[in-house]
Amino acid sequence: MRNLNQWLAWQETLHPEEIELGLERISRVAERINLLQDLEQSGAKIVTVAGTNGKGSSVAFLDSIARAAGLRVGTYTSPHLLQYNERVKINGKSVSDQQLCSAFEKIDAARGEDALTYFEFGTLAALEIFRDNLDLIILEVGLGGRLDAVNIVDSSVTLVTTVDLDHQAWLGNSREEIGREKAGIARKDRVLVVGEYEPPNSLLSSAQEIGAKVHKIGKQFCFVVGEGCWSWMNTAGIELYRLPYPKLYGEIQIQNCAAVLEVLYQLGILQTIVASENKADILAKGILSATIAGRFQQLQVKGVDSSIDAILDVAHNPQAARVVVDMVKQLNISDQQQTITVIAMLKDKEMLSVVEELSAVTDHWMVAGVAESSRGASAEELQKVVELSVKNRDEGRDEINVEKFRSVEDAFIASINLADNLGKSARILVLGSFYSVAAVLNAEKIGTIELRI
Repeated sequence: MRNLNQWLAWQETLHPEEIELGLERISRVAERINLLQDLEQSGAKIVTVAGTNGKGSSVAFLDSIARAAGLRVGTYTSPHLLQYNERVKINGKSVSDQQLCSAFEKIDAARGEDALTYFEFGTLAALEIFRDNLDLIILEVGLGGRLDAVNIVDSSVTLVTTVDLDHQAWLGNSREEIGREKAGIARKDRVLVVGEYEPPNSLLSSAQEIGAKVHKIGKQFCFVVGEGCWSWMNTAGIELYRLPYPKLYGEIQIQNCAAVLEVLYQLGILQTIVASENKADILAKGILSATIAGRFQQLQVKGVDSSIDAILDVAHNPQAARVVVDMVKQLNISDQQQTITVIAMLKDKEMLSVVEELSAVTDHWMVAGVAESSRGASAEELQKVVELSVKNRDEGRDEINVEKFRSVEDAFIASINLADNLGKSARILVLGSFYSVAAVLNAEKIGTIELRI
């Protein structure tokens, strides 16, 4: 009998491609074990969340607010940071190795000759675990939407957070092409919530062709930011005032939460909360309890003489990098403070565009390779990208503050030493991939560095 690590290692070898979009294989296996029929009969409401950025935060808000209202919630997200179990949670707690292994065994027995991908195995396992005793199931799309494995499920309500350039090799080279793919999660006569003010036309037109009811921010619902609080309202007449700022940082998180409130309304959950005597407490608890590692996560690192400010973010595309830069600028920090950026990326990402965005706030670059993935860019490749970006930005500049390292952990330790030398006028920014953030959190876990989160 395989343990979890053995199952995962075996799954990586089962299918020749790391990523292969399509619903045929996974649909056949799901049908053999009556998975979709059982989910439909379970009575659980289901939400599918797609988007270039903002998916993880939106799942966190959905989960947190629903649980604050007393619902039993299952979430399926990807990728994980430290442990595979993070992908499948019930009421905020990762499921056990045993639950995953049991689900994998059942799926393997049912798959026959179908060579499932790593992600398809994980998706079926999550749905198998979610069969019973849940009020709400939240599924995060892995890539795109139309052909993503989670799209075998007909969700009660769907949400698209944002549409921008990422995964072009699979989804297309424009926002219009990508928007069409993401619209594929919509369902006829069901609501698709759109959390972006100016989505590509293809997203809206494709959803209309499917027959979905589109509810867009700024049209069917909106929010207003006030001093120390914010308000939300929709065209159905629901008005919520004095909502607390989320602990997840930045106005973009209020925008994400606003879209989530519309999803909850369409599910009928928000009406139940509003009818409660404790509605203010439920909403405040739900909004404030929403947390997710690696989304502008602010913490402190122990240096030699003092603590050093650090920010961790999994941003790995130009839109996400732009948001991080805007939030760094908003922080109440002296103009003299220097930023040390630790970055590692996958080579199929828009590396130059991401680096160009980050150049606006970066004084020192610490680049590292990603050895954990065959898609990882080497430190040398990333160094060349940084050098090109700096030269493009500052023509005639001879000195470029960039150093390369074997690993993110080595780069982060070097950034601590540099920040110590610079004194209190330095902060560390870690981003570029899930691997970047995971390396720092794992180094803290094993005691290589000391973080105060």
